[in-house]
This record gives sequence, C-alpha cells and structure tokens, in this order.
Amino acid sequence: MSEASTHQDPPTSGHGQDHGQDQGQDHGHYLPIADHGLIGDLRSVALVGTNGTIDWYCCPSFDAPSVFASILDADKGGSFELAAAVPARTKQFYFPDTNVLLTRFFTEDGVGEIQDFMPVEGDGDGHSDGGGTEADRHRLIRRVLCVRGSVPFHARVAPRFDYAAQPHTARIHDDMVVFESKNLSLALTSTEPLACDGLDATADFKLHEGESAVFALDQVSGDIEPRGCPRAEAEKLFGATVAFWRNWLTASQYRGRWREMVHRSALTLKLLTYAPTGAIVAAATTSLPEQIGGERNWDYRYVWVRDAAFCVYALLRLGFTSEAKSFMAFTARHISPGDGRPAGPLQIMYGIDGRTDLHEEELGHLEGYQGSAPVRIGNAAADQLQLDIYGALIDSVYLYDKWAQPISSDQWDDICALVEWVCDHWDQPDEGVWETRGGRKNFLYSRLMCWVAIERAIRLANRRGLPADLPRWRGARDTIYRRIMDRCWSPARKAFVQHEDDDVLDAAVLMMPLAKFISPTDPKWLSTLDALTEDLVSDSLVYRYDPKVSPDGLRGEEGTFSICSFWYVEAMTRAGRLDEARLAFEKMLTYANHLGLYAEEISHTGEQQGNFPQAFTHLALISAAFNLDRALG
Repeated sequence: MSEASTHQDPPTSGHGQDHGQDQGQDHGHYLPIADHGLIGDLRSVALVGTNGTIDWYCCPSFDAPSVFASILDADKGGSFELAAAVPARTKQFYFPDTNVLLTRFFTEDGVGEIQDFMPVEGDGDGHSDGGGTEADRHRLIRRVLCVRGSVPFHARVAPRFDYAAQPHTARIHDDMVVFESKNLSLALTSTEPLACDGLDATADFKLHEGESAVFALDQVSGDIEPRGCPRAEAEKLFGATVAFWRNWLTASQYRGRWREMVHRSALTLKLLTYAPTGAIVAAATTSLPEQIGGERNWDYRYVWVRDAAFCVYALLRLGFTSEAKSFMAFTARHISPGDGRPAGPLQIMYGIDGRTDLHEEELGHLEGYQGSAPVRIGNAAADQLQLDIYGALIDSVYLYDKWAQPISSDQWDDICALVEWVCDHWDQPDEGVWETRGGRKNFLYSRLMCWVAIERAIRLANRRGLPADLPRWRGARDTIYRRIMDRCWSPARKAFVQHEDDDVLDAAVLMMPLAKFISPTDPKWLSTLDALTEDLVSDSLVYRYDPKVSPDGLRGEEGTFSICSFWYVEAMTRAGRLDEARLAFEKMLTYANHLGLYAEEISHTGEQQGNFPQAFTHLALISAAFNLDRALG
C-alpha cells in the first residue's frame, strides 16, 4: 500500500509445509513473517505460527491494543504457546474451504494436531457461545487432538495487555485462570489442569490416540461471565465455524484454473472485514517491517478508502455482494458528503468504527520484529491529500450499481457532490497512492483516478438516466485526459511516468489500461510496459519505483510490491501477452506462504516483508486470476 502508511514453497491450502525445527518458544527468536496462519471472527484476528504459538492477537477488535504481540517483541510482547513437548516436525494447513487452521506435530511416538479457530456462526453478525445469546463474547478456541500414538504437550499462556504496557494479575478461580488488567479481562478455561504463577498460566499433559483437550480464551467484562468450553461444546463450535465459512464460500462464482488460490484470497479478504460496521482493514498487523532493521513500519489496521474500494471490486467479481453492501453502508455513514461533512477533501483512511482521529505514536518499549523499531500505532498519513481515492470509491459504487443492486437517490446525490469537488480540485499536487513523505507532486496516478471518478459517474448517469451536469463533467474528464497525455508522457523514456514533467517510472501507471484510460494495445502503452519491464521488474516481481531517483522522504530500501506484480500480470494479459502473463502469475504463486497468504512485499531473497496478510495483494491476485483465466479461455 504505502510508504507512510499504507499500506518458500508452492502454496496450498490442502497440504501443509514441513517445518523441521524443534518446537517451543525461543525468546529472542522470531519466526519468519510467512510462517503464520490467520484466524478470525470478523471482529479481530490472530496470527498462529507454524510452531503452534499465537504471537499476535488484539481483543476485542482489529485495532484494539494487543494481548499477544511477541511478533513485535519476542521477550515482552506476550504469547500463547501450545506445542508438542518433544522434538517435532510440523505442518500447517487450513481445514478445506474454511478459515479454521490446523497445525500438526509429528513426533517419534505419535502425531498431534491443534485446531485453531474463533467461533462465528449464522451470517457472521453475532458470535456463538453455545446458546447464541452473548454477541459480545470474543472467544479464541484451541482444540488439541492426538491422532496417532501418544504425544506430550506443553501450554503457556502469557498475555501482555495494551501492547505490553499495562500490568495485569492472574489468578485461579473455579478451575479457570482469570487475567485482569485495567481495561480488559480474559478468562482461560481448559479441560486440562492449569497452573498459575500470578502472571502466566501453564499446562503439561499427554494425549493418547483418540483423546483431545480444549483451551478457550474469552473476553470477560460487564455481564459477560467466564464460562468453560467442554469437549462437546468445542466440537459443536468447530462444526458450526466450518459450516459458516463453507456456506459463505458457496456464493463464489469462480470456477477457473486457480480456484484454490482465488478462494483462499477471498477467505482472507473476508477475515479482514469488520462485521459490525462493514469496514475492511488494509492488513491484520502493525509495524511488520518492509526492510529488516528499517524504519518503514506502519499500522495497517484501518480502513483505507482505496484498499477497501478495491476489495469491493474483487469480491463483486467473484459474486460476493453482501460485503459490498456493508461497505456501501459504511461509506454512507462515515465518508460520503452529508450530515455536514464536506465533499472534499475526503480523509484517506478511517477507523473501523468510522472515527477520523488516527493519531500516530511510537511504542519505544517494544523492540520491533527482529529489532526493527519503531513500532507504531495510529497512522499520520490519515491527514494526507490523496486524490486517487475519489476514483477508487466512485468506481466501487459504479460496479456495485452494475453487479449488485441499483444505488439509491441519496447515494447519487453523494456521488454528484464528490464529482463536483473533483472537477474543481483534480489539478492539485498531492502525496499520491504510495503516501510518500517527500512532498506533494502532480502524480499521474492521482490524475488517472480523478479521470476514473468523473468517467464512471458519467457512465452511471447515462445508464440510469440520472440527473447530472454532464457538459461540465465531460469537459473536466477530457481536460484531465489531455493533461496526462501531454505532461505525463516522456519522449525520452518512451513511457508514461510517475508525475508531470519528469522521467521517473512508477508501477502505479500499470493501472492505466486496467482503469480503461488507455487501450491495452496502444503503442504508447506497449512502450511503457516495455520500459517498466526493463527498469522495475525482477523475475516477474515488480518494484513500485526506485527511491534513489524518486526520493520518498524515508531511509532504507524496500522489496518488490506484490500488488504491483499482480497488476503487471493483468496489464500483460490485457495486452495479449498471455504466455508471459501466465508465467509471471505462476511465478508469483510460488512466493505465497505455505497457506497461500501474502504480506505486502517480497524481499530480494524471496521472503515476505511488511504487514501480513495484506488485503491489497490478495484482491489484486483475484483480479489477475479472473482476467487471465478468462483470456486463456
């Protein structure tokens, strides 16, 4: 996603990846970012390592302070360890067509399995508690099974509240351990005996073939009382959660070549949605570094207008309409003009509850992933001017009207107000799609998406016969087109460039044919594609731009941007270069982790970098797969 904010092995969801290291938490040691799976309940998420440790979990919501954050500080952050107590190889995979995660331990004497999930039933707007009456119970369940022989297990639950900044106590109460801090209390229940030292809880137990154990971690507050999770209830919740995810996935209309990867991406995008408001977050984490030891660490647990609008496009493409409807409701409540809100400039990102104050601060007491400080919460890029978001937002409304249901008269009034603002302000310099901190420029991508905003609104007005000042809109649209063609084309580079009157290349221009601004076979575009391939592409992987020739106000380097790599596939597809496009796409799939998940970037040695998993990457994968599959016939 962005500078200031934003934003291995062949992937599979059916066969896990081998991990040969002995298990158990090694303080000071960090798993690779890619060695994690994601579970969630449409309120929050948790990262589960291939070693069985939950090392990232915020409760009760995506952007709430962390309870487990050992991924950001192995010693101080807090974690929920659960693993075989003897040397073991591990494999991790998703229960097919779900977001239920299985981690298997292969030991000398047997095979054990952990089933990790957060219960979600029905249509996802409430949580299961066995009785269906406590919608605010946030529950994380870990079922442990011995499937062959016998396996000893060790568990250690060590929460560290408020990003490890708030003290807590732990006590045993009615066979459960209650962790209490100033702002949040959690209850740990287990079918195995628990020990407690006043801070952490532990359990050591051995299971034989066919036996199981259950650990459940619940938020307890107000009228939500601690309650156990016996084996029968855990099994029932497991079945209900599996049924929820499989039922959700039945809405997909994709039957193409890359169905497993496309569906895993769709399931991941769904995990990044916040059901109470319809918000879609950019990623599940904060401050995972774009370069180990670098400063490019940002908090992505918010709603970027751009990212969320693109998610709507990807999900609509597959046939999912309820998420689009929910995001349109979020837009109407918090983003669109009305209730005294101006038509512009829109804020570029919002909290999952629609709040606009996303104050950025650094948490100096945490060392960061592998020592990559600073750890940041909040995001100062919220105050930037990014004109491209108008195009992303209006395009998503246009597609919703086309593929889901006709927009309302109030929504059209909002669109008109936004377009009028764009007609008046499209020619301002801004910080651009990559949210650089190097000063405002006249970015091509910002101009392009202002053109999209007006052009899609014109289409919508014509198709629906809606009232609009079409002469004014057409005039502004055409002026933007001419400005891009005249001042963003470099005769020296024979390419469209990053910003006006310069020769710097930028992968964001890959959106030009995708947004239908230029024919994908236009000679100027094909020349641009060749220039981008020569300068910014490395083995199908695409860099956003070269910071050395386009300073962005930050130190350090970064990896290739995975969304740009998928845009590249789609641009080549539309240009008719199908063999190259397919090879580039298949190569990109090899960079996914063992579950088919992607972070924001890929390092020069092939590792995942940045926040994980990232919505932008997965929505671009869906679009590239859809269009390439259709082109291949």
